[in-house]
This record gives sequence, C-alpha cells and structure tokens, in this order.
Amino acid sequence: MKKQYFINANIIDPKNSINEVGGLIVNEEGKVEAIGKKVNKNNISSREKIIDLNGKYIFPGIVDMKVFVGEPGYEYKENFKTLSNAALSGGVTTVITMPNTDPIIDNVSIVDFLKRRGRDKSKINIYPTASLTKNTEGTNMTEFGLLQSKGIIGFTDGYKTIQNTRVMTRIMNSAKDLNSLIMQHAEDQELSKNGMINDGIISTKLGLQGIPEIAELVIIERDLTLLENINCRYHISQISSAKSVDIIKARKNKINFSCGVSINNLSLNEIDIGDFKTFLKLSPPLRTEEDRISLVQGLKDGTIDVIVSDHKPEDEEQKRLTFAQAATGASGIETLLSLSLELYHNGSLKLETIIRSLTSNPAKILNIDKGNLSIGNDADFCIVDLDKPWIVKQENLISKSKNTSIENKKLQGKVTNTFVKGIELFKL
Repeated sequence: MKKQYFINANIIDPKNSINEVGGLIVNEEGKVEAIGKKVNKNNISSREKIIDLNGKYIFPGIVDMKVFVGEPGYEYKENFKTLSNAALSGGVTTVITMPNTDPIIDNVSIVDFLKRRGRDKSKINIYPTASLTKNTEGTNMTEFGLLQSKGIIGFTDGYKTIQNTRVMTRIMNSAKDLNSLIMQHAEDQELSKNGMINDGIISTKLGLQGIPEIAELVIIERDLTLLENINCRYHISQISSAKSVDIIKARKNKINFSCGVSINNLSLNEIDIGDFKTFLKLSPPLRTEEDRISLVQGLKDGTIDVIVSDHKPEDEEQKRLTFAQAATGASGIETLLSLSLELYHNGSLKLETIIRSLTSNPAKILNIDKGNLSIGNDADFCIVDLDKPWIVKQENLISKSKNTSIENKKLQGKVTNTFVKGIELFKL
C-alpha cells in the first residue's frame, strides 16, 4: 500500500478533541501517521499524490453497537458479506453483533464458527456478543469467563429482557467479578405482552395493543437499583421515553452506567406509523413527539451516550403482513449517519455531539480502540459530503433485506468514501 495524503478536509475526531480544517496521512501499513491542521500542502512533498477533499468531512469509522446479522441461521435475511457492504456505504467500520441467531450464540463452538465466518466474509471489524442466558430463555446464565476468553465483547439477550430479578442479580455479580459488559433491552414482558406500538391515542385509534412506557421504566429502575449494590459494567441498549431520560439523568450522578438510543426513536414518532406501516413496528416502539424531543435533549446534555442503528433485517414476507403478524424491526445501518445528520441540519444537535455518540462513546463503553483517528491506530474512517441531498429508496439499499423505516425520506449528507485499515472499500 502506498502512503496516502488527504488535505483540505473538515476533521472531527471527538476522542482526540480535533475539530478543525486539516489533513490526514495514512502510512503504508494502513495506520494514521499524522492528522490535523499541520497536514497541508506546505508540509507534503510536491512529488506525492495529494487528495484534496475540498472541504468534505473526515469522521472516524462509525461504531454501531446494536446490529443483527443473519449468520448463522438467517442468511436469507442478511449475511456477513451483505452486512459489511451495507455498513461501509454508511461509513460504519465496526459493528457489535447480537446473539439472536440460530443457533443462539451461547457457547464457545458457535463463537469460533462466527469469528471464522466474520473473518472470511466481512470487510469490517466484527465484535460479537453472546447471550446472557442459555438460548436467551432468561433462566440459566452462560459461561461468561469462557466466552469472554474467546473474544466475546459483551453479553445481551438481544431484544429479550432478563425478567427474573434473582437471575439478574447473579448476572451482575458475575459481570462484576469478570469485568464483563452487560447490555440490557429494557422491557417488562408482562406489561408489554401482545403490545405492538406505543400505548396511547394512536394505538387506540388503530385498534392495536399498546406497549406502555412503564414497561421500560420498571426494568430500568430495577436494574439501576441492583447496580447501586453491584458495581458492574452495565449498558441500557435503547431507551424510548421522556420518563426514562429523567430517571437516567437523576441516577447518573450516583452510579456508573451508560445507555443508548435508536436513530429511529430520535427521528420518528408514533404518528409516522400512519395507517399500519409495518416497517415502523419497532422495539422499543416509536413514542410521542414529546418523547422524541426529550431523547434528543438527552443526547445534547450527555444523559444518553450512544446512537445505534438497531439494524434488524427482515425479509419482505415477514413485513408484508398485518401489523399484528408482521415481524418487529427495521434495516438501518446504511442510513444511520445520514439520518443522524438531520439532527445537525435542523439545529437540534452539534455535529461533534452526533459524531461522539457514533464513534468514541461506544468504543469507550466497549473497551475497544476504535472510533478514533489516533496516530498509530488503524486508519478506519469515512469521508462525508455534509450537504449532498439524496432520497432513501429501497431498491438502492445494499442490505439484503430492504425493510427501511424511512422509505422515500429526503436526507442531507452522504458518505462518499469509507476506508478500513487505510484501504478504500466503498466509493460512491
């Protein structure tokens, strides 16, 4: 690989407090050699080939903390190859995959298979999680220590929640002893039973069973109360309501934990469901506009740490059903950054706040050295035309499943190039 020189770029790297016009040098090994305002034409030999970005933005490669991949068992929905291609088109260079596959990722033999497949088929950095409990049934814990030694980055039952308080206590104690990361989907299954959308006026109007916000609050309150006595690494995968934001804001002053939010909940509300749009059947559900605004404010003031795509590909047969029968989830990894940039363009959030929540914050929670452009690190980054307009069309999506929640949405800001270890793997 030849040394690469990029100049005249707007560079934002929250981990290293860089927000300036400058350049980036990638060495022959695909590592960051130099970055910032000191990298310019005056400091580069005239014999070298220079790439002038003309004011485009350079961001560290995005770290997406919640991604479902179809391997093993659901390759017809998504596989490592299609996932990595979709991710690269959206500037995502690192993904944390969920264990809800077939079979469930709950033992070392499955982990070995997963790592081999990821290494052979994927172009991006894959960090797998394993389930908290055997077969995600919520009763018997998996072997945290053994799985962690095989490269498991964290433990979660994906879109299932540990309902039993005694089991959750044991999980937290093990996580404390082994310094394991617990990622919890907060939803009480009895309170949300048969629920499909937010419990309120819209659910009543559509005649659909609602999921009350208290289903989320009960689990958050329980787990944070346990966390006061058992100090382990704990992350709430996604929150969806204003009351959850209030609880987390009050508790963060007393105990150490983190939380995330789906880009869907930041950008859409229950009204967008319209007349039974099944592609907007999500978990947690879209809630009110007041809830959405509160989530944005939670990101702004640091209450919420991370934005995730909650990429959950589903084939058309699973979505072209009645709302009650349709599968839950939306494809979103390739639109994550562009949809997040909408919050910058409409004045809701600073650009650096958005990039931090997509790069350095998730990396810090996960204890991985990604999501930054530190000198000597892998040159994982994306180049973005911040003002480029485009329209989301299902037929243009790279993901194997096309169940986007924002079909026909007009966006501003597009990834033009994505690099992993200094190699350009996507070009618009």
